[in-house]
Amino acid sequence: MSDCIFCKIASKEIPADIVYEDGHLVVFKDVKPVAPDHLLLIPKKHFSSPLDFGEEDIETAGRLMVTAARIAREMGFAEKGFRVVCNCGRDGGQTVSHIHYHLLAGRALQWPPG
Repeated sequence: MSDCIFCKIASKEIPADIVYEDGHLVVFKDVKPVAPDHLLLIPKKHFSSPLDFGEEDIETAGRLMVTAARIAREMGFAEKGFRVVCNCGRDGGQTVSHIHYHLLAGRALQWPPG
């Protein structure tokens, strides 16, 4: 999608502090972190939200979660705990129309979130 900021990050048109990348995903530091560790996980393929996932996208959905767990272990916050959040739609708090998962850690996170 030509005007999607996350598609531009995935294609390297816009710089980001990338901490992980493979053929399917990009993980980078959030520019407005709400926790000491705040990363965004995005698929390189554009999906507006989780509602765009179909049966054929199960691998992408699973890859996002497996990668979140791997990064939590590699960055050293898996044992203390972390949160993975995917906002969907305006009322769900989604502000960028490209599916993305927030990986939050580095402090005690409260519930309910907001």
